[in-house]
Amino acid sequence: TSKDDLKGLLETLLHWDMVTVTTSQGLLALLTAAARMRGDHPELAQRIEDYFDYCKRNDLRCVQAITDAKGDRRVAPGGQADPDVYTRIVERRPDGIVIRGAKLHISSAAISHELVVMPTKNMKPGEEDYAVACAIPVNAPGVRIVNTSYAPREREEDFPVSSKHNMPEGFIIFDDVFVPNERVFLAGETGHSATFAHALGLWERLGGTAHMSEFADQLVGLAQLIAEANGTERISHIREKVAEMIIYATMTRSGLEAAIANAEPSPEGWYFPSELFTNAAKHYAASEYSHMVRHLQDIGGGSIVTAPSVADLENDEVGPFIAKYMATKEGISGEYRTKLFHAIRDFTADAYGGWQLVTMLQSGGG
Repeated sequence: TSKDDLKGLLETLLHWDMVTVTTSQGLLALLTAAARMRGDHPELAQRIEDYFDYCKRNDLRCVQAITDAKGDRRVAPGGQADPDVYTRIVERRPDGIVIRGAKLHISSAAISHELVVMPTKNMKPGEEDYAVACAIPVNAPGVRIVNTSYAPREREEDFPVSSKHNMPEGFIIFDDVFVPNERVFLAGETGHSATFAHALGLWERLGGTAHMSEFADQLVGLAQLIAEANGTERISHIREKVAEMIIYATMTRSGLEAAIANAEPSPEGWYFPSELFTNAAKHYAASEYSHMVRHLQDIGGGSIVTAPSVADLENDEVGPFIAKYMATKEGISGEYRTKLFHAIRDFTADAYGGWQLVTMLQSGGG
């Protein structure tokens, strides 16, 4: 209910698990949408607030299911060869609706309690069946989830980052799923179909910028550590790259701080971050992230992807040789430098690093 509360919430979220983070983003997006819909559809806004209270009361975890399969991107939802490539209402009943479709890359869907379905874009008159928002229990009849994951399948010691930060990515299928009226937040009101996407985008971009500000600091730290371990920290072009990374980290955090400092209250007393500063900060942080990763990898060198494994270090026959030749100077052991390379690889150049690179760019609508 204040800018300080908003800042405190954001700082708390950075230390929570991703399932709880997505829950917070999804529910805050629903409250934002309710505030914007209340004048036209007070009954739908009330359903959203009742659902928020239900989740809060029962300590439920929710994920926002927004991105549709989309089919041919050049064609509107109603003109697709397969009408189901955008999630839609296929039956309207007195007690609810039946939906069909799919939602893609929904993080932690399989390990959450609730799926909060939202339209992926603005729907026009004539596309009323595609203007649907609702909440569905993850175990509802007709819901199927296909999972992918970047979780390491080898020794945890070689994956110091992703072994602690991984989650399933859900490909959700809605095979004629019934949703009762009290869980339906939009069912044909095309004028507010974009309200949900815009509301979710605001909170996802704010959360994404907060995480990128943390990652930016980590990139700087890794760059400085590996430069010192390699003995290159005083070389001019290395110092220049580290300086650019520090500027990036500072600018990203400044944009985040500006979004919170310029937060605006809703009529209900909730504070929403500035859309201008949120979007600008997210755009800058995402567009420059790959550049900062390139700096880190350039500073580190080829051993980021070729360093022997921790198991090799522990091997009686070759371990002493690896420790000998991976060492660089007093205070920098071969074991330390090898593990530092693995941290950089896992963070930027392996499955988790690749996931992170795409996610930084695409989350919150790019």
